[in-house]
Amino acid sequence: MSTDAFVHPDEIRSMFSSAMSDMYRAEVPQYGALMELVSEINQDKLEADPKLAESLEHNGELDRIDLERHGAIRLGKPEELCNMRRLFAVMGMHPVGYYDLSVAGVPVHSTAFRPIEEEALKRNPFRVFTSLLRLELIEDDDLRRQAESILAKRDIFTADAIKLIYLAEKNGGLTRHQAEQFVAEALETFRWHSDATVTRETYQKLHDAHRLIADVVCFKGPHINHLTPRTLDIDAVQQGMPKRGITPKAVVEGPPARSCPILLRQTSFKALEERVNFVGGRLDETVGTHTARFGEIEQRGIALTAAGRKLYDTLLASARHAVQINAGGSNARDYETELAERFRAFPDDYETLRAEKLAFFRYSPTKSGLNAAKSGGVSGSVNELVDKGYLRADPIIYEDFLPVSAAGIFQSNLGSDEQKNYAEQSNQDVFEECLGAPVGDELALYAGLEQASLTNALQMLGVRRNVA
Repeated sequence: MSTDAFVHPDEIRSMFSSAMSDMYRAEVPQYGALMELVSEINQDKLEADPKLAESLEHNGELDRIDLERHGAIRLGKPEELCNMRRLFAVMGMHPVGYYDLSVAGVPVHSTAFRPIEEEALKRNPFRVFTSLLRLELIEDDDLRRQAESILAKRDIFTADAIKLIYLAEKNGGLTRHQAEQFVAEALETFRWHSDATVTRETYQKLHDAHRLIADVVCFKGPHINHLTPRTLDIDAVQQGMPKRGITPKAVVEGPPARSCPILLRQTSFKALEERVNFVGGRLDETVGTHTARFGEIEQRGIALTAAGRKLYDTLLASARHAVQINAGGSNARDYETELAERFRAFPDDYETLRAEKLAFFRYSPTKSGLNAAKSGGVSGSVNELVDKGYLRADPIIYEDFLPVSAAGIFQSNLGSDEQKNYAEQSNQDVFEECLGAPVGDELALYAGLEQASLTNALQMLGVRRNVA
């Protein structure tokens, strides 16, 4: 079959993310209110900051703001992770990064499935943070074996979803009809099911071991536990949520507010308490509640180099060590003050970030640079070309996640300050074996985007040598 007959993976991803948004909005009405709030704040921000609007438009990111969202799921066994990789591949999404959340008391390790090509990111940057439960971290041997037995009996994918994944792999794509069917079948994996697969007693035992373990093990599938719109001003969203009847978490995860946003800032509203029907006989044994699904908001900044990331991690760790955040958030202001103070050591203007190689930039020739090239040629180092106004450098937006922030969001929605000290260390090799593929290196991807843009810009200016 001709590849012309196939729907592009980017379009399938857009179809899926739109269907997912509609489903989640119907299941969690507060998500709709959150989307409206974020949309209003984004519009206000763009009107108040024309320079930001121009930069987003120049880099092809302005139209994608309303599309920008990520989801998160939690899986229970290796074959689920492997097939999830195959499912996301149909949509042009690939595993990038390895995140060990056990160091922060959450018994999972994770990756992010996302598009990796620049044009694919511009079309639709939808990504799904995907975690795999680490059953070996359940200390009770009997409970661990019970959890393994429960998970062994479930199949989170419909038969037609698996069939369509196979067809996409075999034929190199899906036709329009197949793509529409694939989206409908794939969506079933992420749907909320109020009927648990275990008794209330079993649920409680797993819940007592860790709330997240119960969330993964006790249900038919990995219900999407949140979707996340992108905001251009997360502090305005944090302040605006209570006015809409939405209760935010105590602090915004990630770096403090800055003139030049870096990496990722995240906040969320409290997880919903939802009715659950357990396996059993008497009504008082079968009806209960479960808390897992919540709303999250993100603000994305510039991607950092290895040196920038090292500085970020050091400053964040020092702030968190100085002030431990409790569930009630009574010391939230102390933490925010401490965080802002520590991050004074992190440069807050783009030119310094670029000159000190702390962040990644996308280069493009300016009109004056192109005119100079036509007039007789352009020469000089990259820094000199930037200083002359011949080269433009724009931030490359961070497309990935932060393990400490992800753990903070998870913990804030578990309903307590629950922390576990797991003896096991991170194990990327085991995760990749379960995945059936290596995870991509996010730093290498950003470096590749920067170098490709620089090479292209210099060629357009007629500069033969790339001199830093």
